Amino acid sequence: MLERLELEAFLTLAEELHFGRTAERLCVTTSRISQTIRKLERRIGAPLFERNSRIVRLTPLGKQLRDELRPAYDQISASIIAASKGSRVKQAITAGFTAPWCGNLIVRAADAFRIRYPHAVVDIEEIQLIDPLGRMRSGAVDLQLTEFPIVEPDITTGSIIFSEPRGLMVPEGHPFAVRESVSMEDLADATLVTIADELVPRYWMDYYFPRRTPSGRPIPQGPATNFWPEVLVHVSQGIGVSTVALRAADFHARPHMVFVPVHDAPPIDYGLMWPAAGRNPLVEPFLATIAEAAVSR
Repeated sequence: MLERLELEAFLTLAEELHFGRTAERLCVTTSRISQTIRKLERRIGAPLFERNSRIVRLTPLGKQLRDELRPAYDQISASIIAASKGSRVKQAITAGFTAPWCGNLIVRAADAFRIRYPHAVVDIEEIQLIDPLGRMRSGAVDLQLTEFPIVEPDITTGSIIFSEPRGLMVPEGHPFAVRESVSMEDLADATLVTIADELVPRYWMDYYFPRRTPSGRPIPQGPATNFWPEVLVHVSQGIGVSTVALRAADFHARPHMVFVPVHDAPPIDYGLMWPAAGRNPLVEPFLATIAEAAVSR
C-alpha cells in the first residue's frame, strides 16, 4: 500500500521531472521528496527515475507505474472533492491572471478542471498590475498566474510556467520604431511610461520599469498610470515608451504604435502563486491542470 506522500511525490515528480519544483508544489522540502522517492524505490526493488546533476527522467518501470497510477489518483481526487461538498454546497476556487495570454491559459485549464472535477466551481478574475498582490492577500483569489519575480513571506510561488521575450512599446515616430531591436542602455534616451507603484513591491518595479540602465545611466520617468489602457494611450500619443512582453503585440496592437524587441533584457517569466497559509484544497489539483494545459499552449 502506497502512503499518500509517496503517491503524490511520485506522480508530481513524474510530471515536473525536477525535485525542487516538486517540493514547491507539495509544500515540503526537496530532501523530503528525495527521501520519499528513495523509500518507494527500495520498497519496489527497482529505480523509478534516472537522475544526475543535470536531468531527471522516468525509467521504463517508472513510466509504467505512472500510467497505471494517474487515472486511479485522479478518480480518487475527484471523489474526495465530490464527497467534501456536503449539504449540496460546491467547493470553489478563484484563479487570477494579469495578462491576456495568462488569462487564455487559465480559461483552458478551468475548462479541463470543470470536466475532471464536475462538482467544483472555478471563477476567473483579472488582476490589475497596480495591485498585483492585494486580491490574494484579501482572500479573494486562491491562485494567480502572474509576472515573476514574486518574493513575499506570505505567498508561495511555484515553478515558471512559460516565458516571453521582452520588448519596448514605442510610438510610430520614435527613433526606436525603425530599429530591429534596442538595448536596455537605450532606455536612457527615452521617457518610460510606468504604473503607479504604491502597492507594488519595489523589486518588481525595478525589474520591469527600471530607473537606471545596467551601466547606471538614469532613465527618464514618464507618467505613472493606474490602468494598462492608460499606458497604451500615452505611448500611442507619443508621450513615452513602455516595457512589455513582445506577445502583447498580438493583443494590444493599434495604429501609430510599434513593438520593438529588447535584445539584452531577461525574458518575462510567468508563474503561479498562492497563499502560504490557509491554502484552498483545490489549489493542488488546479496546479496540475494548469501545467497540463501549458504543455499544449
